[in-house]
Amino acid sequence: MKVYLGGPINGCTDEEASGWREAVKKILDQKGYTYNDPMDRDYRGRELEEGIAAKIVEGDKEDIAECDILLMNCPKPSWGTAMEIFWGWACGKNVLVVLPEGTKASPWIIYHTSRIYYGSVLEAAKTL
Repeated sequence: MKVYLGGPINGCTDEEASGWREAVKKILDQKGYTYNDPMDRDYRGRELEEGIAAKIVEGDKEDIAECDILLMNCPKPSWGTAMEIFWGWACGKNVLVVLPEGTKASPWIIYHTSRIYYGSVLEAAKTL
């Protein structure tokens, strides 16, 4: 199984963007799963340069197409993450969204996901 590690990047610190992804990779490695990490193409700070938006979006779309499931960490609202959720759903992928405990999911999230997990993205990764 190949997993897309989706979640906020734009406007995030290194820890916010990469910390959870690195921890989840260890869990996935133990399960024998592979993954695509959009942080492999870290364009933070260059988003407004000519051609970069296309590189970001097309790279993410290619990564999503290669994966069986999207593990979408949603600790806060993010336009890019929302678009990835929609794109994954439109491509027929299994989309697992992780929301913080106590969060009220948007009807759009409910409709466009296979499953919503409330709590830790690390715990959610263990359920794959």
